[in-house]
Amino acid sequence: MTRFTLDNVCKNTLEIKKSQFITWLIPISASQGDQQKHKQEVKDYIQQAKNEYPDARHHCWAYIMGANPNSMTAAMSDDGEPSGTAGKPMLNVLQHKPVDNILAIVIRYFGGVKLGAGGLVRAYSQAVEQCFSLAELVPVIPKSTLTVQIPFSDEQWLRHHLDKNQGEVLNTEYSDLVTVEIILPQINFITIKEALDSRSFIYKIADD
Repeated sequence: MTRFTLDNVCKNTLEIKKSQFITWLIPISASQGDQQKHKQEVKDYIQQAKNEYPDARHHCWAYIMGANPNSMTAAMSDDGEPSGTAGKPMLNVLQHKPVDNILAIVIRYFGGVKLGAGGLVRAYSQAVEQCFSLAELVPVIPKSTLTVQIPFSDEQWLRHHLDKNQGEVLNTEYSDLVTVEIILPQINFITIKEALDSRSFIYKIADD
């Protein structure tokens, strides 16, 4: 199944029995590396919601991180709503979408009419579902990361091949050899591998 990410932040407001449910769907950085950095990004967005809507009664949230549906990291918060009536239904919506690395925040302004536990579950689910219907999704392109060691004189040769194969340089270090960390679509990996092999360059594929 094709996986997707959000193209940009999507916001929408749903009103149910005078309560407003302001929903933000936010793409979380998909770069490889420190998961704590991504969790801090989530905390920053939640704080931003609280700063923008300081008088709202609840700032509920849920997120999923990772590109593999079987090993995603997930978390949620009811933020004062009855247990299981906000964060859990929001997370349930996220987990049933083919979307990676996404944060949902629903800011609720109480309208004076109690919705009950079942009503809250439906409201928070509907708020996230409705925002999804407006969101712009883009397909995830599987990529490979590798580290290459080359002579300085061949750095431009490598960059030229990367440009032709939709690759990009993540990091470069200079010593006796140039060590270049690159990332490129998996469908173009064989082409780059054959080019490197033709010159007997040393390279290491991430997670090898």
